[in-house]
Amino acid sequence: MSKKIAIIGSGFSGISAAAYAAKAGNEVHVFEQHAQPGGRARQFSTEQGYVFDMGPSWYWMPDIMENFFTDFGCKTADFFELISLNPQFEMIFADDKISIPERYEDLKDLFGRIEVGADRQLERFMRSAKFKYEVGMQDFVNKPCHNWLEFASPKIAKSVFKLDLLTNFRTYVAKYFTDKKLRALMEFPVIFLGASPKHIPALYSLMNYGGYALGTHYPMGGFYQLVLAMQKVSENQGAVFHFNHTVEKINVANGKITSLTINGAYHEFDAVIASSDYHHTETLLPEERRNYDEKYWHRRTFAPSCLLYYLGIKEPIPNLKHHTLFFEHDLDEHIDCIYNEKKWPEKSLFYSCCPSKTDANVAPQNSENLFLLMPLAIGIEDGEETRERYLKEMLLRVERHTGTTDLFSKIEYKRSYCISDFISDYNAYGGNAYGLANTLTQTAVWKPKIKNKKISNLFYTGQLTVPGPGVPPSIISGKIAANEIQHLKIESYEKII
Repeated sequence: MSKKIAIIGSGFSGISAAAYAAKAGNEVHVFEQHAQPGGRARQFSTEQGYVFDMGPSWYWMPDIMENFFTDFGCKTADFFELISLNPQFEMIFADDKISIPERYEDLKDLFGRIEVGADRQLERFMRSAKFKYEVGMQDFVNKPCHNWLEFASPKIAKSVFKLDLLTNFRTYVAKYFTDKKLRALMEFPVIFLGASPKHIPALYSLMNYGGYALGTHYPMGGFYQLVLAMQKVSENQGAVFHFNHTVEKINVANGKITSLTINGAYHEFDAVIASSDYHHTETLLPEERRNYDEKYWHRRTFAPSCLLYYLGIKEPIPNLKHHTLFFEHDLDEHIDCIYNEKKWPEKSLFYSCCPSKTDANVAPQNSENLFLLMPLAIGIEDGEETRERYLKEMLLRVERHTGTTDLFSKIEYKRSYCISDFISDYNAYGGNAYGLANTLTQTAVWKPKIKNKKISNLFYTGQLTVPGPGVPPSIISGKIAANEIQHLKIESYEKII
């Protein structure tokens, strides 16, 4: 039976849910409070000619993105050109740097040069990581996670010990490599899963395979091209997008959502999928209808927030790659500031993205588009003076690495974005940027539920529910929510308006 479905928010999970729900024959309406789709993955342009992706910049796990388009009879190449980066990225240490080559065989050679036998160890590591990737990204992450019985398939049961769920990532990496730089390189991908490598299950070595083995890519025109392509697919299925539409209240009667209050007006729906921040969505409900109270959210371990800077630099920056990781300081010191001390780091790590090295259309001629990101604890003060101090520190380190001078004076455009902005723009709990940390006790069934337990026709999707943070998991999350809504039986109920 066809249903009239509202989707709150047009991030990756919301657009994905819209496409799958519309394909199933439903009437789908997407309500987005901003003037454009994408959520954290929005894009903006400046008068000077710079084009900035606001959020995601690492195009990893390209097969997951491709799978979305395949489900609708098309492919990414129908919408944008995808470039494989070479090098994939560069990692800067206090006394050295490592440039990650495009080809996996070259990566093995690099490991062998840094540490005797590390090329063979990388092969062993990646063989296991590939297995985790195939099981994890094809079987594990596609479950709605209502209960553990969903994982009682012979394939998953047979694989459970190979998935290394009970081994922490740091211990796991140390089994393969002794060189500190190689260990840092292998640990880096899990940082944005939201916890120290000491607390992330070794299962997530699948990210090393999804990145290093499958390659790092870039959509020409910016990451936002993926947003626009997915929106087009959704609209082709019949989904309708409504921008500058804020959902102000979820109206409930007899255990069901009857309508949404949007920009002051009532709109009736048979079911709702919330791609908005999970905690914020629940504040739109009566307290007794929420899945979780404030104490629950306070006890969760959240992935970091971050300080972002979007910079237009009015001259070329030599010796800077598309992606660069500045890891001159101790990783654990920075992580401790995020999760234990909850303060600004004294010796920070950060990441720079310079897409103008690959794409001439994102910056004026002889200029650079520079995106800086520093992971931070959620919920801390982020005044402009503090932001500016860290900007100057990051630019000094870029100068040391590239051999340039006085980059601050060459800034033609500058915009900062931090914790308070995540709260005001996305209603993000604590100003988090990436959702919940993928610790063992916040994995699968232990994540916030995809279905409201007290309202029969409310579902959640996105980085705070299954399968977790990141662009590929968010796309999968939308598909899971859309599939779940197909099992919903619509019964008649009294209108409240």
